Amino acid sequence: MTSIGPEGNPAALPPLDAAVEKRSVSIRGHRTSVSLETPFWQVLKRAARARGMSLGGLIAAVDAARVVERVNLSSALRLFALAESERGTARPGAAGHDPSATEKAAIAPGDR
Repeated sequence: MTSIGPEGNPAALPPLDAAVEKRSVSIRGHRTSVSLETPFWQVLKRAARARGMSLGGLIAAVDAARVVERVNLSSALRLFALAESERGTARPGAAGHDPSATEKAAIAPGDR
């Protein structure tokens, strides 16, 4: 487990720099761009593959599930990626896997 040492000095933290990648996506016919750090894009690509969805389809599903007034798209995608990472190797439909409400909303009806 990673910890922060005395006086806030990092102790045993992984490298905390990552390139930011900006990608253009189309959501319900509207073009927009999303900027995320590379590790988040990697998690999103794996999540899309695991669901048999395109990356664009997954982004559209997360966009549809977010509360627009409270969470911007980049933040919603980071939160989704965090939830994916926290659930580890569990896959939708796996024994003992109980998706969170956010995750359920981000899975297209045909993917359930």
